[in-house]
Amino acid sequence: MKKHIVLLPGDGIGKEVMESAKAVLNTIAEEFNHSFSFESHDIGGAAIDRHGNPLPPETTAACKKADAVLLGAVGGPKWDANPSHLRPERGLLGIRKELGLFANLRPIKGFEKLLHSSPLKEEVVKGSDLLIVRELTGGLYFGTPSERRDNGQVVVDTLFYTRSEIERIVDKAFQCAQQRRGHLTSVDKANVLESSKLWREVVEKKKQQYPDVTVEHVLVDAAAMKLITNPSQFDVIVTENMFGDILSDEASVLTGSLGMLPSASLREDGFGLYEPVHGSAPDIAGKGVANPVAMILSAAMMLRHSFQLTVEADVIEDTVESILNAGFHTADLKNAGKKVGTEEMTSLIIGSIKTRSAANCIMSCYA
Repeated sequence: MKKHIVLLPGDGIGKEVMESAKAVLNTIAEEFNHSFSFESHDIGGAAIDRHGNPLPPETTAACKKADAVLLGAVGGPKWDANPSHLRPERGLLGIRKELGLFANLRPIKGFEKLLHSSPLKEEVVKGSDLLIVRELTGGLYFGTPSERRDNGQVVVDTLFYTRSEIERIVDKAFQCAQQRRGHLTSVDKANVLESSKLWREVVEKKKQQYPDVTVEHVLVDAAAMKLITNPSQFDVIVTENMFGDILSDEASVLTGSLGMLPSASLREDGFGLYEPVHGSAPDIAGKGVANPVAMILSAAMMLRHSFQLTVEADVIEDTVESILNAGFHTADLKNAGKKVGTEEMTSLIIGSIKTRSAANCIMSCYA
């Protein structure tokens, strides 16, 4: 398989973890007979510094021609005083809009060796393995009007959805549930909001097309509570933009480190932008201590969702877990065992992938 991937390293540790993901993808290509080509472009603060624009036109053009996009991280205090149109985050919001990315997938998994790092009791977070599917381009964040009136004394924000926007994200969530454990939790506020009433109607109608998936409806406040008290009860959660933003950030702390969490933002045709959940962490940039796992797992999500390379994605994910189980960890994980830096963690993962590939080859030869 030949695929062209645009890399957007961005700011801070984005550059370092991107190199790790690229190295892992090159290993996958070598071991599984694929061909991945790469092209790097600026976004965020780096793009502001070089081009005076957080999302230069050439970056957008390159992404539109790619088979998938990997993004490192954007932002940092260097640009905090900039006017709103020159903030690094504008680049991220802009590229999502330009590429038509409507579905955000954020998996949350409690790794056995890292349970002690969670702020929750180990027995609460143990067994947690859930996926939050968030609608990304509608709702309160994009509705109009959104403005101040009467000399700033009155404010208006508009929560706007069309039925088709809700249908496509609900379809994506059902499809994800089919590929996992067959349970979908739809989160809304149907006791108050008209948009949530329509949301619930769509889910109820859509479930007839997916008889192999069990569906439950949970109000958003109850969902927030259950994420903390019993996260292992969830398989796939689907919800609208603002609720998804809040719940996914809440769920991200379950694992004890943002450095473990990947994400995907997808279009209807399967094209996607993949990025770690963590920020640019400028305080540790260039020190060689950043955790590359979230970026590497984001690359695995790219293989799975955009390229349909399920076996290769499984190999990366299983390898990461095996390295953690062996006691290796970066500084953010505060784990028992051996602390390693960015490059060493990457090398351990690459070495294990090669070992697994060689072992599978030997087994197939003697089968």
